[in-house]
Amino acid sequence: MIFTVEPRGAPPMMGRTHALTGWCAGLGVAQFVGATSIEQAVLFAVTTSGFALLPDLDHPHARASKLLGPISRVVSWLLRHASAGLYAVTKGPRDERKKGTHRHLSHTVLFAVGLGLAASAGTEAGGPYAVAAVAVLGLLLAQDALGDWMIIVSAAAVVWWLNTAGPDPLADLGELSGLMGIAVAVGCVTHCLGDAITESGCPFLFPIPIAGETWYELRPPKALRLRTGKRVERMVVFPVFVVLGLLLIPGAWEFGADFIERMFTPPVEAAR
Repeated sequence: MIFTVEPRGAPPMMGRTHALTGWCAGLGVAQFVGATSIEQAVLFAVTTSGFALLPDLDHPHARASKLLGPISRVVSWLLRHASAGLYAVTKGPRDERKKGTHRHLSHTVLFAVGLGLAASAGTEAGGPYAVAAVAVLGLLLAQDALGDWMIIVSAAAVVWWLNTAGPDPLADLGELSGLMGIAVAVGCVTHCLGDAITESGCPFLFPIPIAGETWYELRPPKALRLRTGKRVERMVVFPVFVVLGLLLIPGAWEFGADFIERMFTPPVEAAR
């Protein structure tokens, strides 16, 4: 039967890496969509970081599926069944005999764009409170993967925002409503790109047929594929993105250059 959940022995999730690459992608994209202030960039990146975990909602043991208890588990169950049903009616002649649950519907650009459009429409209609709701959901997902430092960074950004905002902070927050959809979509796409470099690959170009497969798993040559949870991810990929995530914060380069200059510039002797 196609409507079957994944077995308990499923492959390990690369949740921390997904969240961290989502954070970096968010900071990189923020400056191109108008979120140029530090508080806007952090809010955008926190949202992107969290939603970079959301596609794994199609796995019963993923962080996203457990985040809100019974609520997220029910959504995960519904998503798996919808994905399995879609796979059954759309698979090409050369697609593998799979259940079509994990790494299918929610791991496509189509899903990312659809969810982004829904988030954009919802925040446009709901105003600043809807923007805050999307950002908080992103924060909870990111914090669950990366740790409590995400809450500290977000709290600092909120304090900064309150100190620099105009007389109506909520109106300033509402200005980001159109950007939340972009943040959500970028997070989901970042997840797909991350999965695409693993051994299993990712069919994120569905429904474009490739080599007789509607769900063609895009991935690099075998020698370049990443094994999730193994040494390369833990010792190379994750540390590199930690450094990149710090350097992409607005003002980080200027602060670092000024700090280094102060450290290595000899003090000027006082005039006698």
